[in-house]
Amino acid sequence: MADVPPTRMNLGVFKQKQVAAKKGYDLLKSKADALKVRFRDICKVIYDTKVGMADQSSNAFFSLTEAEYAAGNFRNKILEANLTASVRVTSRTDNVAGVKLPVFGQYETGAKFEETLGLVGGGRKIQASKERFGEYLAALVKIASLQTSFLAMDEALKITNRRVNALENVTIPKIVKTIDYINRELDELEREDFTRLKMVKKKKEEQIKAEEKATAELKAQASTASASAVVNAAPSAPVAPKAPVESSSTVKAAAVTAPAPPAAQDEEDASESQVTDKKKDKKGKKGKKDKNAPQAAPEAPATPAPSSLPGFEDFDDEDVVFK
Repeated sequence: MADVPPTRMNLGVFKQKQVAAKKGYDLLKSKADALKVRFRDICKVIYDTKVGMADQSSNAFFSLTEAEYAAGNFRNKILEANLTASVRVTSRTDNVAGVKLPVFGQYETGAKFEETLGLVGGGRKIQASKERFGEYLAALVKIASLQTSFLAMDEALKITNRRVNALENVTIPKIVKTIDYINRELDELEREDFTRLKMVKKKKEEQIKAEEKATAELKAQASTASASAVVNAAPSAPVAPKAPVESSSTVKAAAVTAPAPPAAQDEEDASESQVTDKKKDKKGKKGKKDKNAPQAAPEAPATPAPSSLPGFEDFDDEDVVFK
């Protein structure tokens, strides 16, 4: 089994061998059964023929003795005469389940003995002896044919039984074991292939997940970089300076102690015009920032007018001076 490669082709080959071995086993088993039946028949016929030949042999030789006693010794006359055989033996072949068996037979040639024997006496005894020896000769030919067939049948039966036993106990079990070995190896290969495919699939899934994760990280980094670039590209909004707010007591003291001179009034008007221009510039810049920047800078809290403060209801705006 180790010398046989476990492949699909070898599996098919050994299955065909198994089928052929089973067919051969069935045929040889049928042949062995037929040979056994014929062998038993031949044994029975041989037994019966041999049992009858004992009586035939004794009767034939006893009749010869009677003929010699009645006619005298006529053996020398028969040996000296130029005689032709009146009986000849033929052979043919009989086929039994593929086994060729020789079969012997006899036939009369028609030759006659010209010499007259037993004219003086003993003619009947000589004729009776001749007939009995003829029967004995037929039995001999028959037993020879049966004995030869028996030997050939015995040899063929031994060979057939040996082949049947070899197929049943050696060849077919070996083929079955080989087929089982190939099936086990093929199943193991299929399991290995399945496991390998699962591992490959798992690795591919892990690789795809890693690629998706890397792609997501790259996208996140790109979006972060683009957002930071937009923020860096937008100009920063200047913070408006807070006007100093003095307490009400300080304003009252300043207003009561010293009135504003004309020069200070002019300076105050110029400062207010500058503040107004700055506010306009801030509003223009603020509109541009609203268009470019995502979020607008907070505006500075407006300074309340002095007339709106408590305690300054009787004063005009022109009379208030901020220090």
